[in-house]
Amino acid sequence: MNNISISISDEESDELAGKLRARVRRKRKKLGFRGKNNLIRRIFRVSRRWWPVLLFLPAIALLLFEISKLAVKPQEEGKFSDPEPVKQAKVSTEPVKEVPANLNRLDPVTRVIGGVRQPCLKLLSPEEIENLEFPISSEPKSPIKKVVYKSDSDNHRGDNITLSKQSAEATRFNLFTGVQTLQEREESFKANETAMVHCGFYSEHGGFKISDDDKSYMQTCKAVVSTCAFGGGDDLYQPIGMTEASLQKVCYVAFWDEITRSAQEAEGIKINEEHKIGKWRIVVVKDLPFSDQRLNGKVPKMLSHRLFPQARYSIWVDSKSQFRRDPLGVLEALLWRSNSTLAISEHGARSSLYDEAKAVVKKNKATPEEVEVQLNQYRRDGMPDDKRFNGKKALSEASIIVREHTPSTNLLMCVWFNEVVRFTSRDQLSFPYVLRRLNLPAVHMFPVCIRKDLVNSMGHRRKVKPLERLSS
Repeated sequence: MNNISISISDEESDELAGKLRARVRRKRKKLGFRGKNNLIRRIFRVSRRWWPVLLFLPAIALLLFEISKLAVKPQEEGKFSDPEPVKQAKVSTEPVKEVPANLNRLDPVTRVIGGVRQPCLKLLSPEEIENLEFPISSEPKSPIKKVVYKSDSDNHRGDNITLSKQSAEATRFNLFTGVQTLQEREESFKANETAMVHCGFYSEHGGFKISDDDKSYMQTCKAVVSTCAFGGGDDLYQPIGMTEASLQKVCYVAFWDEITRSAQEAEGIKINEEHKIGKWRIVVVKDLPFSDQRLNGKVPKMLSHRLFPQARYSIWVDSKSQFRRDPLGVLEALLWRSNSTLAISEHGARSSLYDEAKAVVKKNKATPEEVEVQLNQYRRDGMPDDKRFNGKKALSEASIIVREHTPSTNLLMCVWFNEVVRFTSRDQLSFPYVLRRLNLPAVHMFPVCIRKDLVNSMGHRRKVKPLERLSS
């Protein structure tokens, strides 16, 4: 056989060795992957063998954790159920007072008119308000020139007090109100040049006593912003947004009773030596005339012309609200600019007093029986179920009342007060009736958004405590 020789150069030898090394490396990679698979298989075999133990270990840990919680809980409950006397006294004397979210807000309320957003209440600038003066009284033509208030001095019978006490057993008329007959009620709606009406403060024995110092101060007021809180139901919110001129020209008076003073003092709020808390002059009333605190509140609300006989203007603000506009600016915007003598808000939810009566009963604001007595009288007097009166809503929301003290507005407030004494304390029911019967000019029923702009509404803070009477 012939020998065949194959020559291999050095380069080819190196190339062949490189290929062999590459193959060896690839084999090693496969071996490594196979080793990982073996590890996974071992872990799987072990876990399959010991899975009951692995399953119960977390359950045992969770059980131990819950047992530790149960052991701590009785100790914590013991701390709260048997507090130390010192800690208990600390909580009772230093209550945590919740601050209303909208307190001290001054941002204007707006509405869209003709596609343009505008402020609801258009006040003068602060510079213009600073220069405002009270205008010369120019009440529109009214047949009422003078109002005379009935009192027990008009009746010289010796049984006045006895008669009033007996009448109070069947009605809420008493020595403060006088006993108004149905005939006198009807005559009070007749617009004569001189009107003679019951208007509270009938007898010096009727209650609502005010100190001589407070009376002297109230005599100096030419314009007043007033509120009241009887029975400790509401806190006192400081007025904001006024100019320096208003602080000089306008009184701020809050009427309290002893219950409210005690409730406020318990929270650390005390009347200073000037009879003030902040900007409010506090007048503490003694011997309130009614056991119904809502009815006691109608006295400063409706009879400001009697409490402030020298004042020309008054702004009433319910105690659940914070007055947040300049009072001179409000008088100019709601009275002087429109040549009005009385401004009051339209009702936000309803338009008819008969619809309002249904809501009053549904919300347990009055009993169905007393509401029906009032509605029957109004039906007999021909009161229609109208939704509008003189182009405005026939129903008002009376938390803010802005007025000039003229004979016509004074008469309206007197007969309105007599209606809430005779019937229910819900003054929204009687105002449309009184307004229609008197048919007075220059009454400005402003929209709800203006009312919302005038005040920050807080709502009632706590339940009013009833006035306890000593049985004789």
